[in-house]
Amino acid sequence: MDAPDPRDESEARVRDLTFPVFQLRPQLALTRISGAGFMQSIGPTGVTESSASFSYTLWRHPEDHSDPRNEVELDAATRRSLEEEPPWGRPAWLIEQAQVFKYPMLWEAVRTSWQASPDPERHSLAQQLVDHTSHVLRNGFREELGLPDGPSDGDGGWEPRLSAVTRASVDVDGSERDALHIDTDPLVYAVGFRVEENVVCTTVVSRDSLPLIALALTTCE
Repeated sequence: MDAPDPRDESEARVRDLTFPVFQLRPQLALTRISGAGFMQSIGPTGVTESSASFSYTLWRHPEDHSDPRNEVELDAATRRSLEEEPPWGRPAWLIEQAQVFKYPMLWEAVRTSWQASPDPERHSLAQQLVDHTSHVLRNGFREELGLPDGPSDGDGGWEPRLSAVTRASVDVDGSERDALHIDTDPLVYAVGFRVEENVVCTTVVSRDSLPLIALALTTCE
């Protein structure tokens, strides 16, 4: 019951990053889920790659978060696991965190990535946009893609291609920035821009969410 909230450490870690980090512009239809996802690679000289990702709760009826139409359909066992208290209890932050699974989620929608020495091909904006899109599809749309439980090998035909990446623009801190996007996938839309030489920001959201949100980015304070 007195376990510390790990989201506090996660938010502090975001603030301590040495590169600018981006999020979707605050808006009624979205609530950023506290805490961030991190990936990091370390080599002989120290950290070589680092990224931070943000996920969001999507409100289909943002004027009333308690509206049951906001909720996703859950089976009885899943709903019980979210709502029933175990005999030993749960800290308040864990109860709150469990509730996000009752609503649609834009999982790891915004990723900001830094590389100490970017490889021209592996770390190109186009390749990182493809990689982020594949990551979201593989982990968030398994049923729609017909993927089996557990790891899946080989090309299932759903993976985005570099040839699908084309020029676009995106609103960043209120100004249009040159960008690249993937606008051919039936399940998700992806857009990314280069922040600076060593940093890119990529965003991948479900097609279903696009009519409900403003796809614009802001720098985290």
